[in-house]
Amino acid sequence: MLDRFFQKFRKELGVDLGTANTLVYVKGRGIVINEPSVVAVNTKTEQILAVGNEAKEMLGKTPPHITTTRPLTGGIISDFEVTEKMLRYFIDKVNEDESSFFSRPRVVIGAPLDITEVERKAIGDAATNAGAREVWVVEEPMAAAIGSRLPVREPLGNLIVEIGGGTSEIAVISLSGIVTWKSVKIAGDELNRNIMQYAREQFNLLLGERQAEDIKIKIGSAVELSEPMEYPMRGRDLVSGLPKEVMINDSQVREAIIKSLRTIVDNIKATLEVSPPELVADIHERGLLLSGGGALLRGMDQLIARATEIPVRLADDPLTAVVRGCGILLDEPELLKEVAILSPHN
Repeated sequence: MLDRFFQKFRKELGVDLGTANTLVYVKGRGIVINEPSVVAVNTKTEQILAVGNEAKEMLGKTPPHITTTRPLTGGIISDFEVTEKMLRYFIDKVNEDESSFFSRPRVVIGAPLDITEVERKAIGDAATNAGAREVWVVEEPMAAAIGSRLPVREPLGNLIVEIGGGTSEIAVISLSGIVTWKSVKIAGDELNRNIMQYAREQFNLLLGERQAEDIKIKIGSAVELSEPMEYPMRGRDLVSGLPKEVMINDSQVREAIIKSLRTIVDNIKATLEVSPPELVADIHERGLLLSGGGALLRGMDQLIARATEIPVRLADDPLTAVVRGCGILLDEPELLKEVAILSPHN
């Protein structure tokens, strides 16, 4: 009874702990944080200097004693201590105006499909150590499906493809569970690396990761565009060592990333091949839902639709589908118990 009384005052958070970005949803307020999963650390003092947008601004521009790190690789914690500090920073930011007595929130966190029990527990421990009172972990494609209001509880085949920063996750969902799935370590970050490699091989140009990401966003595409696009590519000339600018067009960017995109498409087809025929029939009729940052790449939906011969639609605001799903689960305790892969009682 007392716990129910305090429940009214405690915050409840949905968290999408992504390789590229961390989003935080607060019950009753919506999405309050959407910042890069980047942390700047002073290696002399082990002090955290910046988190999120401020830390991303420092990428590739720091002196030797400051390192900017992404504590998550492929959606999995690669640096436990830094992840914990990053989460604490975001939780504290949400709780700025609250007393510490009421500030230990109940948290629902999205996690990749292809994680071990140890990695799953690491996410729960990092959130608990960062100040969470109760931690639930759900699989990201399931959270994205719920956030996109797919009928996950129904005996229907729902195919969702979540292309994030570190992983692309393909899942067939029915009756509140994931029937078949594939997780591929090829997503937004890999496309950036493809562009960097292309610049080095074709133009002898050393390109920074942020520059590569800008090029991908500005002129990147999965299919041929009706109107050609160009964008300046700036970096260091590998021959002279001096700054250099080269114009790159959309077809060159497509050439750089198409192999990775085809790998994602091949894995979608492979997932369909091992799915029960009844569910495949549903998917053929209902189509595929595309979410995550990779869904925003021009023509990605067309590329998948041509290869799979099923209709493809984009989630409303693909970048926030996972965190919105975590937010919905805060209000649906029964569904949360059904879909959680880690609960406070595990």
